[in-house]
Amino acid sequence: MSCRHWHACRELAPIQGGDKKLAGYLDHASSRKSKATPFKTIIMNSSAPAQLETGNPKLETDLRSLAEDIVRRAMNGGATAAECVVREGDEFSTLVRLGQVETLKESGSRSIGVRVFNGQRAASTYSSDFSRESLDRMVKSALELSKITSEDPFGGIPEASQLGSLTGDLDLYHGDVYSLPGPDRIDYARRTEKAALDFDPRIKNSEGGSFDAATGHKVLANSHGFVGEYRRSYCSVSAVPIAQNEDGAMQRDYWFSVARTLTKLESPEQVGKVAAERTLRRLGARKAKTAQVPIIFDPMVATSILEHIFEGVNGDSVYRGASFLAGKLGQKIAGDNVTIIDDGTIPGGFGTSPFDGEGIPTRRTVVIEKGVLNSYLMNTYTAKKLGLTTTGNASRGLAGTPGIGPGNYFLQPGTRTPKQLISEIKEGLYVTEFLGHGANLVTGDYSRGASGLWISGGEFAYPVEEITVAGNLKEIFFNISAIANDLEFRGAVASPTLRVDGLTVGGE
Repeated sequence: MSCRHWHACRELAPIQGGDKKLAGYLDHASSRKSKATPFKTIIMNSSAPAQLETGNPKLETDLRSLAEDIVRRAMNGGATAAECVVREGDEFSTLVRLGQVETLKESGSRSIGVRVFNGQRAASTYSSDFSRESLDRMVKSALELSKITSEDPFGGIPEASQLGSLTGDLDLYHGDVYSLPGPDRIDYARRTEKAALDFDPRIKNSEGGSFDAATGHKVLANSHGFVGEYRRSYCSVSAVPIAQNEDGAMQRDYWFSVARTLTKLESPEQVGKVAAERTLRRLGARKAKTAQVPIIFDPMVATSILEHIFEGVNGDSVYRGASFLAGKLGQKIAGDNVTIIDDGTIPGGFGTSPFDGEGIPTRRTVVIEKGVLNSYLMNTYTAKKLGLTTTGNASRGLAGTPGIGPGNYFLQPGTRTPKQLISEIKEGLYVTEFLGHGANLVTGDYSRGASGLWISGGEFAYPVEEITVAGNLKEIFFNISAIANDLEFRGAVASPTLRVDGLTVGGE
């Protein structure tokens, strides 16, 4: 089973789903991953009794005071500026396959990192050992390294006037994700898989049903006196069934539900049912003939188009000249119906936080408005490079220079239903899955393997696979001819169903 990292809890929550497509609700920025050593881990297989503690031991360290102390020590050691990030969290994960517990994990971890500046030189170190000796060594190493690194005139922490944190309840933490007794957590996974297996006799096998939960606590402090902290929670349930038809051909698909609280999680039975339906509709897939036809993007794959735009407006790519959108601010880059927003302030959002990775309050940024590129997404460093102002999109791990990550990043929905969009197409393709990475973000060239459902007479006709979808991103953005009303967040990046014209489907 594959393991992914979901950025909205503690940046270290393993998800068991058995399919890369589950990455649709996971972390979209690898720079957000942190390294930490678990202090407690229980792993069992199906032959062991499923006994489990219902709660993890809590860390007693005052993380806020610790972060302030590390910054103070760094400044006393000669740093001209410093910042410290501390994280702790608990996580639980179970995978049930064919009714038996295949994996069962519960762990907790804590980690700390410091970044120091010596004039225009910077260095960072991190540790999962919170002993006094280890923390002293961490600070000392960072100070020593900062004396020999290269100077960078654009480096540094934000100005004091830029720092702050959103007030009020952002609905990020719910303790109920850990409220279930151990057997009930396992039962969530078992019920999800069972619902998929019982749905249709053609569902012959399974890669498993899973239930995951995590909580996290983050503290950031810097030498301008800023200290911010917040907690997050997360839970999910998923299933990956395998279907087989009469001739022995097999297909698999998946479905999942993810939420910050158990009360908003879809029932295991509903998740299993949808996973089975999505799998069954793939049976009997064939190749399509090469043609230029309208293409409908399912919401789970439409997010990939938004991610390409995100990489294009990423300040790091822009200042390096590695983006096809460099130098396009204020210009028309998409159709009038395209408005893309990055909003890190939405209560309960998977990309919501009171401040970004540098202590800048998160905000709502209209990236593209009616087709016009309004803003790049930047942290302090890239904003300085471009002569602009940070948009509060810094993301960071324990060490190194902050990267850039999305808040709640989405395409504004339209007014028509997906069914209405499909009904208007005489011949076309409904894409449910992309394979590989075939987008050149410098030139905009686009070609990806795909599978989905062929549309004929405004209805789904038959499943298709082993095809390619090709075009150019610059043209794709202008050729988004219709946007549905089914926007739903299952991660930090979300899109409704899209119709794109002018693309070539490569098949037979």
